[in-house]
Amino acid sequence: MARLATDCWFRDVATRDAEVTPETLREYLEYFLAAAPQRRSKIGGTMRRQLPTTLAAVHYTVPASGDEQRLELHSLWAGDSRAYVLRPDTGLHVLTRDHTRESDALELLRSDPPMTNLVCADREFVIDSHRLEYPLPCVVLAASDGFFGYVHTPADFEWVLLRTLLEAGSVDEWADRIRREVVGYTADDASLALVAFGYRDFASLRTRFADRLTYLHDRYVRTRPHGLDRFSPAPEAGTASAAPDGAGLPARVREWQDTTWHAYRAGYETHLPPAPEERA
Repeated sequence: MARLATDCWFRDVATRDAEVTPETLREYLEYFLAAAPQRRSKIGGTMRRQLPTTLAAVHYTVPASGDEQRLELHSLWAGDSRAYVLRPDTGLHVLTRDHTRESDALELLRSDPPMTNLVCADREFVIDSHRLEYPLPCVVLAASDGFFGYVHTPADFEWVLLRTLLEAGSVDEWADRIRREVVGYTADDASLALVAFGYRDFASLRTRFADRLTYLHDRYVRTRPHGLDRFSPAPEAGTASAAPDGAGLPARVREWQDTTWHAYRAGYETHLPPAPEERA
């Protein structure tokens, strides 16, 4: 229902010149979720939600002309799904800030804290947003945490995207390789959408990211401690998360995580939206 509401909002924005604001998207979500049948449950409590979901989306505008081609990006989100932009020279940059009390991406992998906001049918929620201009060429994507929440470091998600890209011969094959890769390590549902701008064709896209993949391998993958699985194991029945438990990790693994994250973080957070207290 939330996906349908978001699709309809995008359609009306594109065809009816509707206003592109987080408030109008929230109104669409509230309308559709209110129309959905609700189940009664004997389970109560402050954590319970009706039809809960996270959301990440990017509204983009392609410039009609100009010497310097730049996209106008407007990221919108609720919860811990994320939007990103990916460039061959600088890698993956997050465009959203998780609605959790912790904002450090590595600590989020280690602790998996509860969300402070998400889309649902029975309570108030907000759609957060962030605007920026971005030069071409680039890849814009949105993903749920099934893709990035079950890896050892934030750099692993970019590694998955680029390794499968370089192994694929077409867009369809890239999608299939990403799907098969995430099924092997995630313990959650996983959704991803992406669009590439400024590339002549798929071969051009793949060629442009070859050097970045080599850099990732040399800087973050080759230094992985011996014997460490590429990604986190699937959780046992009854566990809440497959993300690495920081308190239980060997010291050498924690040190490798901290070192790689320290090197990767500045680029990754280049366009991280400010925290609410910073905006205030």
